[in-house]
Amino acid sequence: MLAPDNGFFPDVCGRMPDYQVIGLIRKSKRIMAQNQNYLVWIDMEMTGLVPETDRIIEVALVVTDGDLNTVAEAPVLVVHQPDSVLEGMDSWNKSTHGKSGLIEKVKASTLDDAAVECRMLEFLREYVPARISPMCGNSICQDRRFLARWMPQLESYFHYRNLDVSTLKELAKRWKPEVAQGIKKHGKHEALADIYESIHEMKYYRDHFIRI
Repeated sequence: MLAPDNGFFPDVCGRMPDYQVIGLIRKSKRIMAQNQNYLVWIDMEMTGLVPETDRIIEVALVVTDGDLNTVAEAPVLVVHQPDSVLEGMDSWNKSTHGKSGLIEKVKASTLDDAAVECRMLEFLREYVPARISPMCGNSICQDRRFLARWMPQLESYFHYRNLDVSTLKELAKRWKPEVAQGIKKHGKHEALADIYESIHEMKYYRDHFIRI
């Protein structure tokens, strides 16, 4: 089911009908500021690779214009998960998220999936209309799968299309290997840092591979 485009997400944000007039005023102001050409980039950290059993633990969003210049950056939000979920992670995830400090942030967070989803929706509505921007990022289908499972209204706020930097990466490997070898990634596995790395990578392919 698509998220309603009426200024309210009552099942996520707990809005009350009494606020409808104020909500409509706020919505009209947001619409004036929205831009249909903006791109929304997302990256998340998860406890594993299987949406049915693993969980989202960190979410970051960045809005750029069509030329990939940063317009706005959402606060990075960490989703609380119980110890049983964290203890169920494999050794790679425990090591990676332990070294980055994310595990301790998850334990300290007071935000659940619904709260993070609500805040990210509020952020997006300030900049882009619903179902206009493709979901942008690296191997973004994986993020979409987790969003569809755990934050479905946030997932449905995006257009059904994806803008996946990995597509250009794979094409460059096959068509221009020298271009593919010209960019090095750090892969910090920190949501916001990974978004900016994806944007940087897209700029690189634009300048050296697509050559607009």
